[in-house]
Amino acid sequence: MTEKDKPWVMRTYAGHSTATASNALYRTNLAKGQTGLSVAFDLPTQTGYDPDSVMARGEVGKVGVPVPHLGEMRKLFQDIPLTSMNTSMTINATAMWLLAMYQVVAEEQAGAAPGGEVTPEDVAAQLAGTTQNDIIKEYLSRGTYVFPPEHSLRLISDMIAYTVHQIPKWNPINICSYHLQEAGATPTQELAYALCTAIAVLDQVKESGQVSEADFGKVVGRISFFVNAGVRFIEETCKMRAFVELWDEITRERYGVEDPKMRRFRYGVQVNSLGLTEAQPENNVQRIVLEMLGVTLSKNARARALQLPAWNEALGLPRPWDQQWSLRLQQVLAFESDLLEYDDIFDGSHVIEAKVAELVASARAEIDRVQAMGGAIAAVESGYMKQELVSAHAARRGRIENGEEKIVGVNVYETTEPSPLTADLDGAIMAADPQAEQSARASVEAWKAERDETAVAEALAALAATAKTDENLMPATLAAARAGATTGEWAGTLREVFGEFRAPTGVSGAVGAAEAGTELSTVRDRVRATGEELGGRLRLLVGKPGLDGHSNGAEQVAVRARDAGFEVVYQGIRLTPEQIVSAAVAEDVHCVGLSILSGSHMELVPAVLDGLREAGVDDVPVIVGGIIPDSDGRRLRELGVAAVYTPKDFGLTEIMGGIVDVIREAHGLD
Repeated sequence: MTEKDKPWVMRTYAGHSTATASNALYRTNLAKGQTGLSVAFDLPTQTGYDPDSVMARGEVGKVGVPVPHLGEMRKLFQDIPLTSMNTSMTINATAMWLLAMYQVVAEEQAGAAPGGEVTPEDVAAQLAGTTQNDIIKEYLSRGTYVFPPEHSLRLISDMIAYTVHQIPKWNPINICSYHLQEAGATPTQELAYALCTAIAVLDQVKESGQVSEADFGKVVGRISFFVNAGVRFIEETCKMRAFVELWDEITRERYGVEDPKMRRFRYGVQVNSLGLTEAQPENNVQRIVLEMLGVTLSKNARARALQLPAWNEALGLPRPWDQQWSLRLQQVLAFESDLLEYDDIFDGSHVIEAKVAELVASARAEIDRVQAMGGAIAAVESGYMKQELVSAHAARRGRIENGEEKIVGVNVYETTEPSPLTADLDGAIMAADPQAEQSARASVEAWKAERDETAVAEALAALAATAKTDENLMPATLAAARAGATTGEWAGTLREVFGEFRAPTGVSGAVGAAEAGTELSTVRDRVRATGEELGGRLRLLVGKPGLDGHSNGAEQVAVRARDAGFEVVYQGIRLTPEQIVSAAVAEDVHCVGLSILSGSHMELVPAVLDGLREAGVDDVPVIVGGIIPDSDGRRLRELGVAAVYTPKDFGLTEIMGGIVDVIREAHGLD
């Protein structure tokens, strides 16, 4: 089979889809053969909470496909033969649990039984796919973690050891530099921190003693990467060539892997979402194409799988048609162009070689710096990597605001003709099913009513006992799945043993905006003057309610607010509305700013407003930022929100001035 005959696996990604919407799209694509020769599902799933958890309120069905128990996993893959599929699960803290339920459903489909004609081991050997399972980047950028780093790393190494022996076609970890770039990482940081993560994981597997030296090459060979591609496609091409070079070097020299096939840098890509704009969103199409070229033009560093966002993701949830458009972009490139017919077109290019060498050298230096600290885990716990990412992101925002980095339609060429694509903004995005949460909660209640509670209790007790030893946790997890435990019960059991962890926010030590002209100094003067009028320094609470872990926006607001002279209260992610209200009262803040990117603003914001009212501080103004459709923004203002900010509001210093206006208005100042 030639390269032309077998293109990369093609995917679209229904970023915050409900189970119904995403599964319908996937089934349609499967029926039409639209995913190429290798059928691939990308299954974004929710974190380890039951739908009836207080933390999940308002977010069920909006931040991934809710899979709270084995029954929902059966429903999700009904009529889809799992031993013939290649399934990618975008899941991290609960990756072991999701893989266990997936394996159990596959066993049920095949009629497997211990000692039978088809055994569970036979089924496991046929399964193919990927679990993202990169917890380190969760501490840095996405926030869907629960346990402390050392225990999270144990779950990962146990899973890797299990899959190497029992599910040899499975990629047990998909190390994600994608989210690092979304958090502001430079190419050097993206290279270095992703590879430091790989080193931490491989060292843990080796130290666990669960994989022999003879089999260790298989561990390396099953590690895959999930990479970001920005619009600077020459730089992105060089970054990918640098990844290939560095990974080959690390696996050969540090781990002694001799087989070049096992050292191959296998990666998939979702192109950059950070650069998608709400202003003139049609421009996102050409951005996506340029980003796609950065990971496909160089044959020696070409992506193995490619998924593209939709043009309207900065507006809200893409519709199936929008996702289809993204899929067609790849298909045109693969089947109509001559891209796949030639050897690497960059070989011998002095420009490319020089840039690759520069990236390799800078990444090596940063890797050495992290390793000298004790490795990736130590750099997470100290806050070093998070602080560096927040600072890099702040620098990028500063370049955009001062015009040094030009974004078409945002800070340059802003005039535009009316677009038919956005003539009906409410119709240009897909609304999540309002009944999703109620249905998920009812599903959990029905599931618990029908299961054998004694068997569940025994399985969870065995899981807890195993967690207190050095035994591999995968067998106990499989037993809990078969017994009927829920996702929340599995996570809760391990939480009791391992404890919980809150990663450093990186905000306090981050380098913020430099003095840019007079705008920031003018706002700082207004902040100081208003504080003096009110009898103290202005205090801003930046809150992240719910399970939404996308903290980048909140962090940048916090950093700029600090630079503008506010006293900033920011406690990080995963707070209940009640906790945010308590903090607002305890800190006697002048304004509450909520950042919500999960689409749950219509549930969480009213809960905060109600809480402030009940606490007798409803005179404290509330502002909200997120991907909020216009109709929702109008409704939030009607409910009492003082201001609503969306991706089109890129000027953080201007937003700081707006916050001062809101505070002054709330206190009746001129």
